[in-house]
Amino acid sequence: MKTEYNINLNALKLGFRSSIVLSCLTLITFALAMMAIPPSGPYCPGNCMEYPYSDSLAYFPRDYYWIFFALFQLITYLIFMISIHFITPSEKKIYSYIAVVFSIIASGILLSDYFIQFSVVPISLMKGETDGIALISQYNGHGIFIAMEELGYLIMSLSFLFLSPVFNRTSALERAIRWCLPAPFILMIAAFAYYTVRYGLDRNYRFEVAAISINWLALIILGVLMAFIYKRELNKLDHK
Repeated sequence: MKTEYNINLNALKLGFRSSIVLSCLTLITFALAMMAIPPSGPYCPGNCMEYPYSDSLAYFPRDYYWIFFALFQLITYLIFMISIHFITPSEKKIYSYIAVVFSIIASGILLSDYFIQFSVVPISLMKGETDGIALISQYNGHGIFIAMEELGYLIMSLSFLFLSPVFNRTSALERAIRWCLPAPFILMIAAFAYYTVRYGLDRNYRFEVAAISINWLALIILGVLMAFIYKRELNKLDHK
């Protein structure tokens, strides 16, 4: 029985599971991140920390739970993207391959950023080793942590953009996915332009918050939609 996707049972099963897990993990990570209200910068509600953020240990581990879950979320995102590549028809694999490459780059940046933040900053503060910590602290709105997140999520949105041509307009499900995939990149560019024009180099973590929100919402939606695609293709195999 012919389908618009390559029949690869292992890829279909792994893709289905990774789609569900990705949506769930992203939802949990998003909720935990929303609970970690930044105690510094433009969105600080009060009693805000200032440079060199030496009091940030008071917010451990509350502000680090979302980072821990984000590590597993990013690994699942990689599996999700690779699974799509393996069911993509051969004539469109060039697009899915580029998307996978961008997903590897994005995951590498973000995994490194999050693991360093989770494993280095708290213990360094506990031991009083504060030299240079402000530069990599998540509370520093113009530090390395925020910059790497901005770059990582910009590249993640590129991975979605290049995945868009993989999907046809043969059904409402494919059309929905095809429209959803370019949206994060377009919104990222618009958000970056807005915050840069309004705040210049001192945009703080405003764009980073927008970047996370845009890409995480996309991951939740795409995970759900792809789960339906995989389920449909698995059902086709069951009826052969």
